[in-house]
This record gives sequence, C-alpha cells and structure tokens, in this order.
Amino acid sequence: MIVKETKLKGCFVIEPKIFNDSRGYFFESFNQKTFNELTNQNVNFVQDNESFSSKGVLRGLHYQTGEHAQAKLVRVIKGCILDIAVDIRTDSETFGEYIALELAEDSKKQLFIPRGFAHGFVVLSDTAIFSYKCDNFYNEESEGGIIFNDKDLNIDWVLPEGELIISEKDLVLPKLKEAKL
Repeated sequence: MIVKETKLKGCFVIEPKIFNDSRGYFFESFNQKTFNELTNQNVNFVQDNESFSSKGVLRGLHYQTGEHAQAKLVRVIKGCILDIAVDIRTDSETFGEYIALELAEDSKKQLFIPRGFAHGFVVLSDTAIFSYKCDNFYNEESEGGIIFNDKDLNIDWVLPEGELIISEKDLVLPKLKEAKL
C-alpha cells in the first residue's frame, strides 16, 4: 500500500497493492493496523455506506459538525467519479482550499478525508458505485453543507453545470462564508 499526503494536511491518497492473475484480482481494501501506521492517524471506522448514481449526479458538499464530525475513507467500486474534499477547519492554513481526485474502479485508489472537511463527488462514468467508511455515526442535527458552485471555492466539477443532476436539498446549501461550521 502506498500512502501519500495531499496538499491538505491530514488528507491522504491511498493506493493498494493489487494482485492480478488469469482469475482476476485481489487486493486488501483496508487494514486498520497498516492504515494507522502509514497515516499516523488513530481512526476507528464505525459505519460503512454505499451509493449508486448515474452520470452527472453530484452529491455534496456535505459535512458533520461538532462531536459528530466524521473522517471518511472513500473509494469507487464500479465506475469513475471526481471526488472533492474542501478544508473547512477555520484554524487551518488551507481553510477554503480543496483537492480534486479522480477515483475509479480500475485504479482502486482511495482518499482519506479527516474530520473538518466538506466532501462531495460527481459521477463521470455511465454509473458508479461509491463506498465510504466513517469514523462516527451520522447525526441529522449536525449535518451541514456548502453549495457546489460557490464562486469563492471555484471548484471545477469537470462536467458542464447543465449536465449535473443535483438534489433539491443540495441546491439550497449556503456558500462557505455563510455555512455553519
């Protein structure tokens, strides 16, 4: 497993070692001991989630606040997505900055997003199955979000805005400046 920290402190790209042969492939998608050692994090994942989406579906940008904040380890099981993590830690040198990473079934890359980040993704393939581990349970009262097209963030979602499929709930999210962090 290769682990590389991104420009956003605490956010890591994880590339597993894949064993291919004539029968198919095998890889270890998660190992708590190895993960903790390579990231210097002590994360205990308690919930796994999975979503299925069609091309153009944009989910995000979402986060949990306070004691219900969540770190996530995300990956694509089928298809290809553009994954976005935005640093919303108000005391961070990179507050308001984001990283964009293509995650696809072929590469098996994963992204670890620590607590204090907003997260979202857009589906680039015909369909995608997206999986993520969380280190805290979902709490509806602690849910927050940032509008996908916040001009201050200036995120390039790759697809034209007219091709994006966004929930009504996500279309009314506030800008980062107005978000409850």
